[in-house]
Amino acid sequence: MPNKVYVINKHGRPLMPCSPAKARHLLDAGKAKVKKRTPFTIQLVYGSSGYTQEVILGVDAGSKTIGMSASTTKEELLSAEVKPRNDVVDLLSTRREFRRARRNRKTRYRKPRIDNRVRSEHKGWLAPSVEVKIQEHITSIKRVCRILPVSKVVIETAEFDLQLLKAIADGKPVPQGEDYQKGEMYGHYNVRQYVLWRDNYTCQCCGAHATKKKEVRLHVHHLESRKVGGDAPDNQVTLCESCHEKLHKGLITAKDFKKRKRKSTRDATFMGIMRKTLMQRLCSELPIPVIETRGYITKATREKLLVLPKSHTNDALAIAQGKQGFNVGYLPGIVQINKIYTIRPVRHHNRQLHKATILKGGIRKSNQAGKYVFGYCLFDKVQFNGQDCFIWGRTTGIFTIKTINGKMIKDGISFKKLKPVEKSTSYLIA
Repeated sequence: MPNKVYVINKHGRPLMPCSPAKARHLLDAGKAKVKKRTPFTIQLVYGSSGYTQEVILGVDAGSKTIGMSASTTKEELLSAEVKPRNDVVDLLSTRREFRRARRNRKTRYRKPRIDNRVRSEHKGWLAPSVEVKIQEHITSIKRVCRILPVSKVVIETAEFDLQLLKAIADGKPVPQGEDYQKGEMYGHYNVRQYVLWRDNYTCQCCGAHATKKKEVRLHVHHLESRKVGGDAPDNQVTLCESCHEKLHKGLITAKDFKKRKRKSTRDATFMGIMRKTLMQRLCSELPIPVIETRGYITKATREKLLVLPKSHTNDALAIAQGKQGFNVGYLPGIVQINKIYTIRPVRHHNRQLHKATILKGGIRKSNQAGKYVFGYCLFDKVQFNGQDCFIWGRTTGIFTIKTINGKMIKDGISFKKLKPVEKSTSYLIA
């Protein structure tokens, strides 16, 4: 189906979308004006009847990709994939490192602040990395409700059995009953003690271990940096002091000590944490009904009724058409939209004043740049050789341009060869 043009009335309330041809006639006749370029939205300048159909928004919640699809019983009106930010953990860890280094340099003595924590002051506190993804779910849903007359939101959430996932990855028996009360580190004081016990108090590189005649100092090494992989037991390994030092100097290059053995369960953990909070906030912030559904219902609807391949947007369409949505029967001929929008939230302001690398002579290079360089702002949408792209870096008129997915188009292009398309916002859309 051709792309839709989204319509809002003169008071800013959404109406049913129209075809590009009808939108062109309205614009030529002066009865509408362009409100937004992506997705293309027009606003009527005269009164209208306000007629709308029932539109249900299906949301396939996720940690790395959110699928969204708004549809009626006959056709799909909007399809989009949202890529939530996954850089918050890295940014907060870097900020913590800078602050600790600065305090060590500047402050001779600093009183303990162990009780001065946000989590002790506010009940229901969530980590910033979780909070930002929950907010991006809510913001994306609200942005769709601004251009379409959505009457109900159906969102698929999920909970994962982490102990079962770990047992399958390690080839162990499926946990039953009391096994869930006795986790991986049951009977051990902390992660370090468990890792040493698991590795039989032996260096996993050279096999050194303590004896009655010889003492060996053992270290616990992070396979992936703590910033990336965390303190999970599967991200740590036992090494002797000598091997640990050689590994960090690059003298040991074995691949076994470069990557964790088990896949991270960070995304599965996030889905379990955010499910309840997301539903509570959506119900309180949206004036329309918000319904929760499950993955097995979505899968049955997509495969048996809609007969569609697996994708985030197809799952979202199945959620809207499924049991908690329109509850359709056999419907393999539903008209899908051609354009699938990609939405990517970005950070707009970097508060770091100076770069971490100090130049010769003790000069610290500024990390801040002017908001506008030759009229262009960071993340402005521009055209280069007929292709839409975004400005990802600017230095004195020489820009770096990439696609919305981060693919490099040109590194070092003059601003004179770019054509402005849209001013930047906190959400990139292509």
